[in-house]
Amino acid sequence: MTAAYGRQSRPQLAHIRPRTGTFYYGSCGSTAYAAAMFVPTAAATYAEQVASQDDGAAMKYFSRSGNGSWTLIASDGLPRDPHGCAAIRQIPAPLAALWADCLAVP
Repeated sequence: MTAAYGRQSRPQLAHIRPRTGTFYYGSCGSTAYAAAMFVPTAAATYAEQVASQDDGAAMKYFSRSGNGSWTLIASDGLPRDPHGCAAIRQIPAPLAALWADCLAVP
């Protein structure tokens, strides 16, 4: 998931990790879903630090069908919707409820 976000972001981000306390994972049927906010690692370049600052506060949402690759399917807006991931139509409602709408972000 981290690698998928790093590849799909512009500029590409190689030195990132999920922000502590923001990682969610689950599945509905044969599709897996995940969500996280990302922060730069100590090895991040200046460009990665700037890109993370600009977009790092937004939760990113991913899906993966079967044995496929993780794909970025949505991102929170800024400011974040007060309903959290319940407002993200690509995340199944039962999963958003299980994740407490992704609102327990530190």
